[in-house]
Amino acid sequence: MFGSGEGEFSVKPGNASLYVVTEAPDALFERATAADAEVVRGLKDEDYGSRGFTVRDPEGNLWSFGTYRGT
Repeated sequence: MFGSGEGEFSVKPGNASLYVVTEAPDALFERATAADAEVVRGLKDEDYGSRGFTVRDPEGNLWSFGTYRGT
């Protein structure tokens, strides 16, 4: 959930993009599509070894889920 309001940490709806690391991207993709999430980038394997996808929430924010962990 993103909070609205004013101040140093305020975020306007539709302007955020997040990456969430998960060990189960396939299961999350099934849940997201079953809930009619707007799929921006479908579930896929990347050249660098990650597997993931991106969806848009009702406010327009982008949520990416995948197995990638930075070093």
